[in-house]
Amino acid sequence: MIKVVRGNPTPEELAAALAVVQARAAAANRTDGEAPPAPAAWSDPARVAQHRTPAPGPKSWARTYWPA
Repeated sequence: MIKVVRGNPTPEELAAALAVVQARAAAANRTDGEAPPAPAAWSDPARVAQHRTPAPGPKSWARTYWPA
């Protein structure tokens, strides 16, 4: 049950809020066994952090997150 605690929403606003709640509930109750897609390998932070950090120096901040 959904209850409006404060304010006076229009029917359109109430329908939009209810649609969002129902979509979230449907996504949480998936029964098809399908897992969400894995993130792409290029966005994996471990890929970038495989190398040592650069030697300290005036421009070392620019090379901090880029592999050599």
